[in-house]
Amino acid sequence: MAEPKANNWLAWLRSWVLIALGVLLAAWTSDGISFRSDGSLVMGVLLISVLNVFLRPILLLFALPFVVLTLGLGIFLINALLFWLASSIVPGFEVAGFGSALWGAFVVSFTNWLATALLGGPRNVRVRVNRGQSGGKGPDRRDDDVIDV
Repeated sequence: MAEPKANNWLAWLRSWVLIALGVLLAAWTSDGISFRSDGSLVMGVLLISVLNVFLRPILLLFALPFVVLTLGLGIFLINALLFWLASSIVPGFEVAGFGSALWGAFVVSFTNWLATALLGGPRNVRVRVNRGQSGGKGPDRRDDDVIDV
C-alpha cells in the first residue's frame, strides 16, 4: 500500500517540476512574463499547481460547452486565465496581459506534452475479457464473463 502513495508523490513532484520548467521557458521566450526572484517563481508555480488541481476542474465543467464547441482550444483559454490569476496574486511573478498569459499557458502545456511523450506518461489500463466455457461440469466450469483490470 505504501507504493501507490510514493508514486502519487513522485507524479506530483514531476508535474510541479514540469510546470516550473514551462514557466521558465515561457519567461525566457516572452517579454510579457517575468519574475523578480527565485522565490516568486516558486510561489507562482506552486499557485499555478494548486489552481490546476482545485479551480481548473470547476472551470472546465462550467465551460464544457465552449470547450466542445472550440474542439478543445478553449482549454488553453482556461489555462491562460489561471496563469494570469496566479500572476495577480503572487508578488514578483508578473504577466503583462492576457496574450502573454495565453503564451505562457501554451508553453507550459507544450512542455508537459513533450516531457510525457519523451519520458512516458501514466500507464494505460488494459482490460482483458475472459469468456468462460458454458456447459462444463465440476470446478473447472466457467459460464460467466470475467473482466480483469
